[in-house]
Amino acid sequence: MLKRWSFFSYVGFIVLGFAFLAGCATLDEKQRSWIFQPSDASWGASADMARDMQDVWIAFDSAATGREVKLHGLWLPADPARPGWNGAAQAPLLLYLHGARWNVAGSAPRIKRMQELGFSVLAIDYRGFGKSSPELPSETMAYEDARAAWNWLATQHPGQPRYIFGHSLGGAIAIDLASKVGDEAGTIVEGTFTSILDVVSGMKWGWLPLAPLITQHFESVQKVGHLGSPLLVVHGANDSLILPALGRKLYEAAKGPKAFVLVEGGSHHNTMNLGQDQYRAALAGLFGTAAPGQNGNNGVLAMQSHAEGAPVPAQSN
Repeated sequence: MLKRWSFFSYVGFIVLGFAFLAGCATLDEKQRSWIFQPSDASWGASADMARDMQDVWIAFDSAATGREVKLHGLWLPADPARPGWNGAAQAPLLLYLHGARWNVAGSAPRIKRMQELGFSVLAIDYRGFGKSSPELPSETMAYEDARAAWNWLATQHPGQPRYIFGHSLGGAIAIDLASKVGDEAGTIVEGTFTSILDVVSGMKWGWLPLAPLITQHFESVQKVGHLGSPLLVVHGANDSLILPALGRKLYEAAKGPKAFVLVEGGSHHNTMNLGQDQYRAALAGLFGTAAPGQNGNNGVLAMQSHAEGAPVPAQSN
């Protein structure tokens, strides 16, 4: 989770620094630092909520750097007392990809809410975050880290359906992963964007010719059309950090089965909390599942299949 001044406010500082950083070898490093804000800290009491989660370690050799990488993650299995989706014996798996600034323990509240929706959840820290290998992360490295975690899930839990979730910056990483693998059951993103350029262009310096100077692109809007599974895009109506229009634009660029959920009153931080019932309804409607605790939808939900021409509003209870 992020404070209002962090993450893309820092991206805005890229603009201020372009005049003296252009042509400087540190431009790429500055952008990576501003965008990811790697940290070993969590926010508030979130770390306490992660105490009952299991530590996971994922080791692999990085093709991007040529070095050995060790990722730290948290594993929270589905509640054995709850029935699986559609009465299945095993719960679906979810790879959770967090946003900037906080380590994986900072996402503990969202991880638990995903468990409440019926998932067994693996959440990871990218390089540079938490206990993972200490290295300044980059777009390429984050994509590589997500792929390693995805492969770990397949190895450790063969035969179970796997879903991808990403919040904020993690949403861009999730879209990239989903566009490259062919075995995901579905992709869910919340509070995410179309590209770094689109985010910066929406700031007061956005009229400047920034595209040639951006080294970390996160071009989700160019990749979302290549997903091979249903896509759920969730956004808070009051998100002032990543505007809902960017989430809507990403949704519109997707070509397969998809749904867009706008949570009234939701900010960049509390949308999942406020929209839990809408999440349940969307999971059932888009993925054809009956998630534990299914009790309807309260808010705006638009769904569109690959063959349909216009979104169809869901019924509210």
